[in-house]
Amino acid sequence: MEVKKTIDASGLSCPLPIVKLSQGIKEIGIGEVIEIIATDQSFVPDVEAWCRKTGNTLLEIKNEEEKIRAFIKKEK
Repeated sequence: MEVKKTIDASGLSCPLPIVKLSQGIKEIGIGEVIEIIATDQSFVPDVEAWCRKTGNTLLEIKNEEEKIRAFIKKEK
């Protein structure tokens, strides 16, 4: 998958990773993919809920050691 934009929200606590994601997704086009990296374990349910609420598609979540990578496709 081709990632158009990557946001590193490592070290930020809820809700800041979601705030950064909300800002960053405005900078890519419909159908493009944004990657966000977070370290806050509450990010996983937060990003799942955010995608349901906004209508964007959560493509994948990877748990890598202390980091969580989420890939989201912009739908609208």
